[in-house]
Amino acid sequence: MHQPLAELLRPQTLSDVIGQQHLIGPSGPLADLNMPQSMILWGPPGVGKTTLANVLIKSWDCEVIKLSAVFSGIKEIKDALATSSNMGVFNKPVVLFVDEIHRFNKAQQDAFLHHLEDGSVILIGATTENPSFELNNALLSRMLVYVLNSLTSDDLNLLLDKAIQYTKSSYEPKARELVLDLADGDARRLLNIVEVIASHKINNVNKEQILQILPNSWRRFDKGGEEFYNQISALHKSVRGSDPDAALYWFARMLDGGADPLYLGRRILRMAYEDIGLADINAPTVVLNALNTYERLGSPEGEIALASAVTYLAVTPKSNSIELSYNQVRDFVAKDNSREVPIHLRNAPTKLMSELGYGQEYKYAHDFPEHYVPNENYWPDNMKKIQFYKPSNQGMEQRVVDRLKFLRELDWINNADK
Repeated sequence: MHQPLAELLRPQTLSDVIGQQHLIGPSGPLADLNMPQSMILWGPPGVGKTTLANVLIKSWDCEVIKLSAVFSGIKEIKDALATSSNMGVFNKPVVLFVDEIHRFNKAQQDAFLHHLEDGSVILIGATTENPSFELNNALLSRMLVYVLNSLTSDDLNLLLDKAIQYTKSSYEPKARELVLDLADGDARRLLNIVEVIASHKINNVNKEQILQILPNSWRRFDKGGEEFYNQISALHKSVRGSDPDAALYWFARMLDGGADPLYLGRRILRMAYEDIGLADINAPTVVLNALNTYERLGSPEGEIALASAVTYLAVTPKSNSIELSYNQVRDFVAKDNSREVPIHLRNAPTKLMSELGYGQEYKYAHDFPEHYVPNENYWPDNMKKIQFYKPSNQGMEQRVVDRLKFLRELDWINNADK
């Protein structure tokens, strides 16, 4: 049976694993893990989650059961747990490895709890999704989470060297650069690309040959290349420039070229904060709803939701006031001294703090007309007030301008009365 190149080159020991040195390097938590341990391996696709799990399991004296959450339900889970109970008679720990564990629902995840509690099973789960959102707190509290990172350029270069050596081929420098760009930190993707190229039995591979050989969706989308960044720049500038038609055009061009819709969704969410801000407080919600819709429907149906978000951002009022003010205050804080919090703004959770006067002179805004304390100081002592946030007159921000003007008038009236 033909074995994929990714399987043929799969590491068998920790020393063979490429990348993840923060976990398996000399001082890494998994470097000398001699006893089985329940854990979650979390990271993007193709970074070695399954490989690392297999290597660790092989180093332990244990029995192993493997499940994929994609193809398994509660019946398969119960069968696996029953099998693990039978294996226990051999006086060896039983390790249950579950790939894509985030696909199990709450009831399915709960099935593991008792067995984890009594120690009859050591559970290792691999996931591409944030465990905090996808796994039950009860399950998560019984497991350690290890984060795997995307492979670096050096990691991928090393893997490419191994793949080229195994396939007995050679690559010109520009061909190597293209393969590394297309891999996008994913070892499996890199090895799949090399395998496709190797099937054409080319001795000295150049960039033009790769572009001819690879499927259309691969060869047109070069994530690390100039054209990719040119297109995302054009999409961003079209939204900022309030041209919905141009924005939709560049959005469709990038999808047609093979761009990850979720990546585009994240960039669109950034636009909602960077270029719209408080001018339209609904903008981020529109994008987040579109992202959630895409995650439920996938392509191509979910792409309509993202296209809707792009169009909404393009036609709504624009303001970069938040971005400008945050950049200004961040720069100020980085250069300024560490100033103490005024005593009237401090909490007093202990008796000593109360005796020291913490918070005693604080005025509760909701006890005052307009829920505002005129001329109250919320800045460090001996520091002049600085206006970092300068709202525009666009959309919702015009209401912010009016509100702040009204509060300044209350300050002036209060001073005049005194």
